[in-house]
Amino acid sequence: MVKLRLKRCGRKQRAIYRIVAIDVRSRREGRDLRKVGFYDPIKNQTYSNVPAILDFLEKGAQPTGTVYDILSKAEFFKEFRVSFDKKESKNKNRE
Repeated sequence: MVKLRLKRCGRKQRAIYRIVAIDVRSRREGRDLRKVGFYDPIKNQTYSNVPAILDFLEKGAQPTGTVYDILSKAEFFKEFRVSFDKKESKNKNRE
């Protein structure tokens, strides 16, 4: 299964995160399938490659909770009308 999750980069005390599509079994700094954006929590900046994210979501990739929150703050789901519910993904994992 593929997930959209954060990958830590940057120096000590100056973390920057890349939003990547990565296999679930890979570790945080493991090999990613594709870089689809970045998030800088210090400057509160976000960049996302919208066509790549939409492509992965259509293929069944699931964003983690943090990535979902970052994309919703950027109004990604409202703007592109992606029908994805954060609560449904948690319930599917429990079954």
